[in-house]
Amino acid sequence: MAIISKEEARKILEKVLSYSKADSCEVSLNGSKGGKIRYARNTVSTSGTESNMSLPVQSAYGKKAGVSTVNEFDDASLQKVVARSEELARLSPENPEFMEPLEPQQYQESTKAFSKSTAEINPEYRAKAAENSINPAQEKGIIAAGFMEDSAYFSALMNSKGLFAYHQGSGVDFTVTMRTEDGTGSGWVSRDFNDVTKLDTAAASRIAIEKALNSKNAKAIEPGKYTVILEPAAAAELIQNMMYNMNARQADEGRSFLSKKGGETKIGEKLLDERVTIFSDPMHPEVPTSTWSDEGLPITKRMWIEKGVVKNMFYDRYWATQKKKEPIPYPNAIIMEGGNQSLEEMIKNTKKGILVTRLWYIRSVDPQTLLYTGLTRDGTFYIENGKIAFPVKNFRFNESPVIMLNNLETLGKPQRIDGDLIPPMKIRDFTFTSLSDAV
Repeated sequence: MAIISKEEARKILEKVLSYSKADSCEVSLNGSKGGKIRYARNTVSTSGTESNMSLPVQSAYGKKAGVSTVNEFDDASLQKVVARSEELARLSPENPEFMEPLEPQQYQESTKAFSKSTAEINPEYRAKAAENSINPAQEKGIIAAGFMEDSAYFSALMNSKGLFAYHQGSGVDFTVTMRTEDGTGSGWVSRDFNDVTKLDTAAASRIAIEKALNSKNAKAIEPGKYTVILEPAAAAELIQNMMYNMNARQADEGRSFLSKKGGETKIGEKLLDERVTIFSDPMHPEVPTSTWSDEGLPITKRMWIEKGVVKNMFYDRYWATQKKKEPIPYPNAIIMEGGNQSLEEMIKNTKKGILVTRLWYIRSVDPQTLLYTGLTRDGTFYIENGKIAFPVKNFRFNESPVIMLNNLETLGKPQRIDGDLIPPMKIRDFTFTSLSDAV
C-alpha cells in the first residue's frame, strides 16, 4: 500500500478531515517503496527492500498548533490521530509565525518525475547492478565499495480550506568508491536519475577505476592559488551552498551574502560573471520534480541568477507576509547553464591547472561572504599542456562560490548530479591553503 493513486489519496485525506473539530487542519500523506544494496571489499554486505506510508496531521486553534503522525489507516486510527493532534494543539503555546492553511492552488502536472522502470526494480536488478560494478574492479585489482538506492514514492496534501495536491515520483542513486590495494589511489563517481534505464553502473565504475589507478602515489605540491577544473560533483557542492543561502529573511536581517547596510538587499545587482545563469523548472526533462512545496505553494519555472544578476530570493509564507512580497518556495532542483565543452576538452584547453573530482567535509567560515573550507578527495590531478600530468595530494581549500563565480574562465556541458544540473567549470585563482594526507 506504499504507493497509492491520486484518487485513493484523496479519499483517505477527505476522511481524515471529516474527523477534524479544530479551527483549521492540514493533512499530509506520504508513501514510498524501494530498496538498496551495499557492497564493500568487492562483496555485497547488505541489501533489502522497504515500504513505508505515514500520515501527519496538524490541527490548529488560532495560532496554537499540534502535530501527530500515524502509519495505520483504519477508521479508528485515523480518528485517534486527529484527536491527538487537537489535544496537542490545545496544550501548545501560540506560535507568532503560524500561518493559516492555503486556499486551493493551481499546479502543473508533473508526469516525467515518475518512471515505471524505476518502480519495478527488483532484488535481481540490484544484484546485477552491483556485479557490474564489482567485476571490472576485480579485473583491475581494485577494491570497490558502493551503494545503490532506489525508490518510487508519492506525496499528497489536503487542508480544511479545500487545497489538494498530489505528486508521484521515482529515483535511483548510485555511488561507488574505488581504491587501489595499496591504499594510495582512490576514485569516485556518482549517478542519479528518475529513470533507471539511464543508469549504467559498469560505465560509471570504470571512470572511478581509472581515477583510482591514475591517482596512485600522488605528489605533494605547494598550496596556493591555482587554476582549477571542478568536475560537476565538486562544483555542485559550492553552488548548492550558495543557493541554500538565497533566503530572503536572512538577507533582510543582515545575515547573508545578499545583505546590504540599512536593511537593504542585493536583489537586482550583478554579483557574478555574466555567464552565470541559474534557474529552476520542475518540468525540466532531465531533472523533473514535484510542482508544489511542503507548504502547498506552486513551484514553477523561476530565474534565480540571470547573467550574473540576482533575480530572486526564496520567501516562506510568513516572511513574505511581513514584507508584503510574493511567497517563493525553494526549488526542488537547480539548473545552471553551461557551455558545450566536454570535461576532456576543458582539460585539453588548459595549460596548467588542477582537476578536482569532488569536495567534501565542507564547513562555513563566514556566512556574510559565503566563505567555505573543505577538502578535495578521490582523484586530484595536475594538468600540464592540455594533459593530466600526475596525481597530486589532496588539499584543504578556502573559497567562496561568489568569488569563484567571478573568477570563471570556462563552463562545460551541464551534468545531472545530486538531483541538479551543474556544469564542470574552470576557475582561476582557486585558493588551496594546505595539504591533506587522505586519499
